[in-house]
Amino acid sequence: MKYAVIKTGGKQYKVSVGSTLNVELLGEDKSVIFDEVLLVVDGDKVEVGMPHVAGTKVFADVISQVKADKIEVFKYKSKSRYRKHTGHRQPLSAIKITGIGAKVDSSVAPKAVSPKTLAKKPATKKAVVKKTPVKKSASK
Repeated sequence: MKYAVIKTGGKQYKVSVGSTLNVELLGEDKSVIFDEVLLVVDGDKVEVGMPHVAGTKVFADVISQVKADKIEVFKYKSKSRYRKHTGHRQPLSAIKITGIGAKVDSSVAPKAVSPKTLAKKPATKKAVVKKTPVKKSASK
């Protein structure tokens, strides 16, 4: 069984192909690529990243935008009639994992840079023209 550990939204998730999970809100994209892969296990082969596994990505499709269960916050101070009651529902994205592995696109691959463009010419400094203050003659 192949699975991976990814990091998104400040949390870590163990995912495998076909699994669905709720993560922090990702946006309106139909598909998502997770670059922060911390661990990949494929049978007996284990790849541990330091901090990320190089060249490995996890592909997922966004199913829907959902909200988490309501969390109720109640503040109370005794003997002073202070009561404050609020609630919060965290927005989440439901995703389905479609693939684990590296995918190289020629359109996304970085272009080869020639050594001439890396060696930049030093910037020439412009001569600064100093203005001499004009002495005013004292009127008599």
